[in-house]
Amino acid sequence: MSLIRKKMEAAGVSEVAIRAFEHNVGQLNSGARMMISEGEIRAVESLPHLDRLEVGERSEAADRALLKSVVLIKLNGGLGTGMGLQKAKSLLEVRDGMNFLDLTVRQILALRDRTGVPPRFLLMNSFSTSDDTREHLLRYPELGRPESLEFLQSKAPKLDARSHEPVVWQTDPDHEWCPPGHGDLYPSILGSGKLDELLNAGVRYAFVSNSDNLGATLDLDLLSYFATSDAPFLMEVTARTAADRKGGHLAVDANSGGLLLRESAQCPAEDSDSFQDINRHRYFNTNNLWIRLDALKAALEAQGGFLPLAVICNEKTVDPRDKNSTRVIQLEIAMGAAISCFKGAMAIEVSRARFAPVKTTADLLTLRSDAYVVTDDSRLELHPDRKGVPPVVKLDPAEYKLVDQLEAATVNGVPSLLKCDSLEITGKVVFEAGAVFTGNVKLDASGKPD
Repeated sequence: MSLIRKKMEAAGVSEVAIRAFEHNVGQLNSGARMMISEGEIRAVESLPHLDRLEVGERSEAADRALLKSVVLIKLNGGLGTGMGLQKAKSLLEVRDGMNFLDLTVRQILALRDRTGVPPRFLLMNSFSTSDDTREHLLRYPELGRPESLEFLQSKAPKLDARSHEPVVWQTDPDHEWCPPGHGDLYPSILGSGKLDELLNAGVRYAFVSNSDNLGATLDLDLLSYFATSDAPFLMEVTARTAADRKGGHLAVDANSGGLLLRESAQCPAEDSDSFQDINRHRYFNTNNLWIRLDALKAALEAQGGFLPLAVICNEKTVDPRDKNSTRVIQLEIAMGAAISCFKGAMAIEVSRARFAPVKTTADLLTLRSDAYVVTDDSRLELHPDRKGVPPVVKLDPAEYKLVDQLEAATVNGVPSLLKCDSLEITGKVVFEAGAVFTGNVKLDASGKPD
């Protein structure tokens, strides 16, 4: 038995998750090229746009039937440690005392009230977020028992950068593990038994999105489009802006002609300019995915319980706060990479209203500002005056990396960004009450000469 399998079995990781990780390690050890060069792909020229689809009239009965056939899955495994959080990021306050999970639940309840059908709802939690999330869900007994609303993602051992064996870090054994990336959705939903449970209940489709993306609602027009297309997989993409230059983009595999996703970690350094060219690679993966569950089950069974997704190799230190600690490799897989695993997979362009995630305090500042509005059905979307383009905000990482640092800066209120094109702040500031930024703004409080 390999050291990897022994370690994962001892930690209670499911068999399908172990096989998936063993496959990823095999890719690493084989010397397989993990990069996707510009010469291997073609740009996607155009896609259908949700706002321009000819959507016919549907009856209330048809909408209810569609809702009974779908499950909404939110990826909720992140702690938000990069912003100084020690609990599920979905429990971070966004607006008016409500957090991501509150707003998501309100969206679900609004849809239930409008259609009379309570949509099925699941969270893919991690071992780190499960307890906090389940406790918070007790506030919403109408959703059902919290434990019935989750399945757990697996965890993966960090590998010693030299030996490619599981690293040992006795100072803090928790540092020996890392999340396997949101591509773990596929073996985890199978290994948990949730996939079979859904299929046996007649659920045919899944809509999956990140818990920190409040624009990703269960849209009935999109569900109808996906259902009638009979495609096994559909990715929502949106037009890239300057803020998305480093995010994964959609492309066409030059050999197969199928769609693929290329992340920044998969781009060779010499192709960096092409990767960041938002006019060439026009479409950004929102990580909003629609999946036909019977097709997923067939694909997983054909591969022994996992999908052979492209592996992303990240080199770090075993203790992220100790740059002198052992060098390790973290292997991750991206959920959207599955677009290349399904024949007939499609993509559709959607408006920026369906993409409003929070990865940094700069994102949080923007979301809390008047550049975004909360709709009557609890969606958080760009103000109409923004014309679909968010302000580009850059905050000094030395002063604003952590949420409590941002909250100290906004103790008098969040500044208006409604008419702000870009905001760049260097040094430590505290915003005055009623501050308004317009156009392109730079604030330098570092005290350093230009």
